[in-house]
Amino acid sequence: MTDLSAAPNPLLSTASLPDFSAIDPLHIQPAIAELLAQAQHALEEVTADGAPADYDHLSRVLNVATERLGTAWGAVGHLNAVANTPALREAYNAALPAVTEFSTALGANEALYAKYKVIATQPGLTPERTQLLKHAMRDFVLSGAELHGEAKERFARIQERSAELGQAFSEHVMDATDGWAYYATADELAGVPADVVANARAAADKDREEGKEQALIPGAHKLSLHFPVYMPVMQYADDRALRERLYRAYATRASELGDKPEWDNSQLMGELLMLRQEEARLLGFQNFAEASLVPKMATSPAQVMDFLRDMAGRARPFARRDLDELRDFARAALQMDDLQAWDMAYVSEKLKEARYAFSDQEVRQYLTLPRVLDGLFRIVERLFGVQLVPARASVWHDSVQFCELRRDGQLIGQVYLDLYARNGKRPGAWMDEVRGRWTRPDLSGAAAEQIPVAHLVCNFPQGADGKPALLTHDDVTTLFHECGHGLHHLLTRVAELGVSGISGVEWDAVELPSQFMENFCWEWEVIQQLSSHVDTGAPLPRELFDKMLAAKNFQAGLQTLRQIEFALVDMRLHAEPGAETRIQELIDEVRAEVSVNPPPAFNRFQHSFSHIFAGGYAAGYYSYKWAEVLSADCWSAFEEEGVFNPATGRRYLDEILSMGSVRDAMDNFKAFRGREPTIDALLRHQGMA
Repeated sequence: MTDLSAAPNPLLSTASLPDFSAIDPLHIQPAIAELLAQAQHALEEVTADGAPADYDHLSRVLNVATERLGTAWGAVGHLNAVANTPALREAYNAALPAVTEFSTALGANEALYAKYKVIATQPGLTPERTQLLKHAMRDFVLSGAELHGEAKERFARIQERSAELGQAFSEHVMDATDGWAYYATADELAGVPADVVANARAAADKDREEGKEQALIPGAHKLSLHFPVYMPVMQYADDRALRERLYRAYATRASELGDKPEWDNSQLMGELLMLRQEEARLLGFQNFAEASLVPKMATSPAQVMDFLRDMAGRARPFARRDLDELRDFARAALQMDDLQAWDMAYVSEKLKEARYAFSDQEVRQYLTLPRVLDGLFRIVERLFGVQLVPARASVWHDSVQFCELRRDGQLIGQVYLDLYARNGKRPGAWMDEVRGRWTRPDLSGAAAEQIPVAHLVCNFPQGADGKPALLTHDDVTTLFHECGHGLHHLLTRVAELGVSGISGVEWDAVELPSQFMENFCWEWEVIQQLSSHVDTGAPLPRELFDKMLAAKNFQAGLQTLRQIEFALVDMRLHAEPGAETRIQELIDEVRAEVSVNPPPAFNRFQHSFSHIFAGGYAAGYYSYKWAEVLSADCWSAFEEEGVFNPATGRRYLDEILSMGSVRDAMDNFKAFRGREPTIDALLRHQGMA
């Protein structure tokens, strides 16, 4: 066992950035225990009878202690998501109950709530403080501060158990993804892109060196359920049986139909839903969906479901047309009369190639990750007058990049880029904050400016045969999406914790800046900056871009209905009594109402639906569609005034990106657009006007 007693604990460091490479699982328990004790002492100090009801005092004592705890625990949680090991997982899970218990007690502390009530009535508050206190008062109520006795104790137990269940759900999805492999022959991989095949061969070679029996098959290629492997196989593999094999494995991950019973999330989902409903009733709501919407833009579950059903009605004719075209093409061109779920991506790609005379694989050759990143950085500089400059910092994997964000030479933010898929890393893409912008006080009364720091995480394929990673256009869009979240966090001018960056922004508005950035991926001037052929260095030809543009809304109807299906399932699971006992039945009802092409009966997408069971989107998945309306309307201003019009970019920065949550999201939107949003731009952008 490693002896760490002589070395300083990196989680207790007061340095501006976590020393990720130095963090060992053995550091977690002692550091978190010490930071919890410090935070508890700070809480007792500010809630003592003689303590002043003064926000500056409270901030110097309590906020400094809890922010330090949050930064350390955030580093541990981040490593648990991107560099998971059995030892790290064990240490994280061991510390999770104590962290959850403190967080729950803090949010429900009656004495602290009383201090906030007094502070909120004091004259001369800044707009930042006024909004911060408004959010805090609301959150105290939602955190159980007005509960008493058994109800309060039960609320705390629900929080602790829910945290355990969410973590277990995420672990099961990761383990089921990492734990599945199929060793394919070269013949089975006919049609699959060469770099994917090369990486699969390299993965099998590595397993063979480690003595894994299945890898000993001559010519073996290791396939996994990681998206950079799974999706190209589904799109391009001519072998229908291989596509079905992967689809079944992917669609049944972490379910009762999966490989291992211990990874089955069925019971966890039911218990989580039951606990959420109980929590909502303790707080005086009829259901969890009502409670979830209190800090959001939407006002009721009925309003959200009406919005989703209206969108479904608008999209359904286009989705039926998409499906009819796909079936007709499959019969006529591929002699495929019974189109199955594992054929959809393959036939869609063939249809797109036939109709628009290009393939995603052809486009990938022009989109190397280094060139795309360089182009993205230049676009950010042109739009917002800031530079992303490579820098050095302690990281958790040698592929992680670190950048500083500078304006006129001044450091204003920092960001970690972890862009490649690997075992031990959670699937998907996300942005997370390391710390927020804050004029940080200390006990002497002085203050220091704390700059915002972010993680930007994706799961792209590694490069093969000495070449850089190749991205699909969808990958590029994902990168721009997460960059939009990052810019929202990093470009804030608000220096008050709780309302700076993305903190406090309504959940159904927080996707606005991310979806807004996706639009740049469809501009010719931008594509020229992002593209460089992997072999020749030539930019993507205009003719090929025009074909991409023509295909932009290819199957937009089907894609829209799919997102609405997920959102409606989420809202109904959290709004209807007894939903925890009929999850699959409810999902089948939604599919019968919304889908024009329901998946097979064995599909268990909900068992890996981490957004709502482990990722904070419970009763909030509709946010993606809701925010699409906002982002499309914002983008239409750039269409009207010029994509790189400096005045428009400055107005967007001033009224939306930099404002944090000092104003409500709708007020930010109206300040930028001069009116309330309409759905017209979204329908036009998606070819459904």
